[in-house]
Amino acid sequence: MVPHTMSRTVVLGVIGSDAHVVGITILEQAFSAAGFDVINLGVQTSQEEFAEAAIAHDAEAVLVSSLYGHAEQDCRGFHDVLEGAGVDAVTYIGGNLAVGQNDFEETREQFEGMGFDRVFDSETDPEEAIAALRRDLQIATTESERVTVNT
Repeated sequence: MVPHTMSRTVVLGVIGSDAHVVGITILEQAFSAAGFDVINLGVQTSQEEFAEAAIAHDAEAVLVSSLYGHAEQDCRGFHDVLEGAGVDAVTYIGGNLAVGQNDFEETREQFEGMGFDRVFDSETDPEEAIAALRRDLQIATTESERVTVNT
C-alpha cells in the first residue's frame, strides 16, 4: 500500500450523556484507514471538550456522533462554543439523532439549521462520510486510495 500524503486531522466523539462507543470505533478505524489523523475523544464528550481538542490538534473537521436520540439537546449552542473558542472546522453529525425519528429529512434540516455542514443517519456507510469530507476539504484522492475505498 502506498503511504498517504494527506495528513488532515479530525476530532471525533460522542456528545453529551451518550455512552455508545461502537459507532465511533468504526468511524475511527475507517477515517484512519482513509489517511486521516483521528483524535477520538470517546463517549460522553462535552461541547467544550470538542472545541478544546479541535484547537489543540488544529483539526479541520469535528465529527459528532449520537445514538441515543437526544442530539438536539446535546448540540444546542455547539457552534457558538466552537466559534467562541476560535474553531474553524467543518462539522458533521451522525447517528440516531432524534427519538422516534420518522422523517430523516426533517432531522437533517434541523441540524443543518443548527450549523452542521453535513448530517448523516445511523445507516450511513463510513465511506460516504469519508467521501463527503474529502469533497468538503477539497482533498483529491489518489488512484491507490480509490482502489482501497472501492474494495
